[in-house]
This record gives sequence, C-alpha cells and structure tokens, in this order.
Amino acid sequence: MTQPITVLLVDDHAMVRQGVRAFLATQPDLSVVGEAASGAEAVTQAAQLIPDVALMDLVMPGMDGVEATRQVKRVSPRTQVVVLTSYHEDEHIFPALKAGALSYILKDVSPNELAEAIRKAALGEAVLHPRVAARVIKELQGVPRDAINVYNELSDRELEVLKLIAEGLSNAAIAERLVLSEKTVKGHVSNILSKLQVADRTQAAVYAWREGVVRK
Repeated sequence: MTQPITVLLVDDHAMVRQGVRAFLATQPDLSVVGEAASGAEAVTQAAQLIPDVALMDLVMPGMDGVEATRQVKRVSPRTQVVVLTSYHEDEHIFPALKAGALSYILKDVSPNELAEAIRKAALGEAVLHPRVAARVIKELQGVPRDAINVYNELSDRELEVLKLIAEGLSNAAIAERLVLSEKTVKGHVSNILSKLQVADRTQAAVYAWREGVVRK
C-alpha cells in the first residue's frame, strides 16, 4: 500500500480547519499531519513535518499567506503549496504565485475538487480556479491589470513605512522612528509588498519614488 499524501492545514479560522480536516479524514489516500492558525506557525510546522502539501489561507493576522508560502518553500522545498482562499483579486493571486504557490483555488470549490487539487499538487500538477486562470492568462497575454492606486491600497501607516523604506531605512530603524516593534514593521512591509505586487524592498522603494510617494 502506498503512503498517504501528508497535508498541513493553514487557516486562522478553527472552524475551517475542522471542516477540512473532517472531510480529508474520509479520504484514505490523504492524511492531515498538522494544523497552523498563523503564517509563522505554518513555517514552523512545515520545517518539522515536511508535508507533501500545505493548504494555505492567505489573509491571516501577523504573517500573511504570501510570506508564509515564501518561507514554507524555503524551509521545505518539497512541500507544494495549495492556496485555499476567498480572494481572487490580482493583489492576492500574483504575489502568492510568485512566492511559490503551485495551485490557487477558492473556498467555493467542492470537497472532492479540493481533494483532487491536493492529489495533483503532490504530483507537481497545478490547479487554478477558473477565475484565477483567466487572470493569469490575461497577464501572460499582456492585458494590463487595473492600475494600483498606492494611496487607496495602503493604509496611512503603510504609507509611512513605505516612505521610510524608500529612504533606505532598515526594519529596525523604521521601528525606532515610528515607535513600533520590529515584528510589527515586518508585518507592514510584507503587506506593502503584497499590495503593490512587488518582490522585495528595492522594488517597493522604486515604486514609491516613481509614484511620487517620496520626493527629493
């Protein structure tokens, strides 16, 4: 008998985890080996359990699913990340896929579709929700996304942090300047990168200068 596919559930809602776990328990070839209620917990569990598949929520307090995906892939490269979320906007889809997620499905999928997506992920095969697939295809075809208005997307605090990133300050220096914990600043930085759909601080700084968030 082949070994079951091991799954790590990551969602900040206990009811969601409980429901998914209960269904997956009915599938003899799937085994839930761990649960995480936050991104940071997901990274710790992934490093310890090395699951075949991580079922990843995106919007969670603290470390979001995008950053958690990036770090899970770092600590356990063999783990395939399947995003399971209610969000299908560009600012969620593209950062998640760039961070290393293999599949992106929405919470309106049927239980059987979810199980099949997990099985395919274990084989390295991607599954994209039809809405998500349409956006990815348009992106590849060069159809422009809706322009991001930085002032609409970012909170006042995130704008403050972005300005300081553009000035070249480290997280520690930003924390000192704004009288925040370094952990809180890291959370803001992660959110900024996700909302602006950029990969790192340098790109965020370039964006800030280009959009006039900071001026010489």
